[in-house]
Amino acid sequence: MYDRNTISAGIVHFGVGNFHRAHLQYYNNLLLENEDQKSWGIYGAMIMPGDGPLYSALKSEEGIYDLMICYPSGDRETYTVRSLIGLCWGEEDTEPIIKQIASPETKIITLTITEGGYVVNPDSPKSVFWYIAEGLKRRMAAGLPITILSCDNLQHNGNTAAKAFLSYFDAKYPEIASWARKSVSFPNSMVDRITPATKSGKITDVFCEDFIQWVVEDKFIAGRPAWERVGVQFTDDVTPYENMKLSLLNASHSLLCYPAYLEGFKKVDAVLADFRYLKLIKDFMDVDVTPYVPEPKGVNLSEYKETLLRRFSNAAISDQVSRLCGDGIAKFAVYIVPTLAKMLASGNDTKRLAFLLASYYKYLKFERTENGEKIDIFEPHITIRDKEILNGESPLDFFDLSPFAGLSLKSKPTFVNQYEFFVEHNVSEGFKAFDI
Repeated sequence: MYDRNTISAGIVHFGVGNFHRAHLQYYNNLLLENEDQKSWGIYGAMIMPGDGPLYSALKSEEGIYDLMICYPSGDRETYTVRSLIGLCWGEEDTEPIIKQIASPETKIITLTITEGGYVVNPDSPKSVFWYIAEGLKRRMAAGLPITILSCDNLQHNGNTAAKAFLSYFDAKYPEIASWARKSVSFPNSMVDRITPATKSGKITDVFCEDFIQWVVEDKFIAGRPAWERVGVQFTDDVTPYENMKLSLLNASHSLLCYPAYLEGFKKVDAVLADFRYLKLIKDFMDVDVTPYVPEPKGVNLSEYKETLLRRFSNAAISDQVSRLCGDGIAKFAVYIVPTLAKMLASGNDTKRLAFLLASYYKYLKFERTENGEKIDIFEPHITIRDKEILNGESPLDFFDLSPFAGLSLKSKPTFVNQYEFFVEHNVSEGFKAFDI
């Protein structure tokens, strides 16, 4: 077991939630056992107003917490994770975070700020963009380059991060913008580990599945950890891996969660135990998605899809359907719309995605399950215009919602007919359209 007193923070991470603590912290906790990797501890930057309870709990434990890895057999393995060596909550004090970003010890800033976190509002105070800009201003003066590494579920997440940060710098910190284009690198990466939002045990406890994957573009301007020693895969092109994961895993999660929630399902493994949903997901992956997913080097796509179904069915982690439903506005734009656009352009049958959009419409519009249970909607990135659309009379107005506005769905008569059928019928009746 490594001595924490010998570890320095080479990474500042924004978004110290469950996924980060099951994924990047897990890898780093293993890596720090190597004597030559002691400079890669992680400093946690918590900047959201709601972060207070977790921050206080982690602070009281000096950043140490338990990670429970849940195997399909029902067995659990507990890791005590000790790689989070510093922590600050921006609501209490912003300066320690900015100071750590500016520190010569810091070589990488990592992010798990969700899909919607890359939408730039230049006038938003104390945003992740502001913190990093303030830190980079000091690094620029000292001539210190740095890498910003997104760990979010986005196609080309490094490119997305670069576009977001550089547009913010152009608008608010023009003196940093030109320097950052030469002195900040933005690698793409693909991250994967199912991590439910469990509430059992201590608030600091994290539960996750046994599967883990991280594929990273090797583009680090200021140096990087030797993550390959603990199972991270480095590559020159992450695109085929992220396309595979987002189009198959994340899109399948979206397809199952809304109709399942409307029917009253609470746990994902229970959904997959229902033959209707199992066939729906298998057909979606095999028929709708696979034609647009080039097989990454070293991956057998058929085996990958079978592995996904086993992971979804893991009762030991008992992932929540409600967790998958959250922040749909941001998720649809990333996971569903690219595939739907390709299917429409190819003239392929879109009934499964029409079923999904109809379910999402009813989920947002009526905020009730089919049994009348109130749904607690979590849509942090919904716009005022989106809310106005949801108040409209016609279900077809839903096609103007921000994720779908660019698809011109109202001009697709076959899709319109499919969608209207699923809106008018409950989920069970809708399944009959698939001969299930």
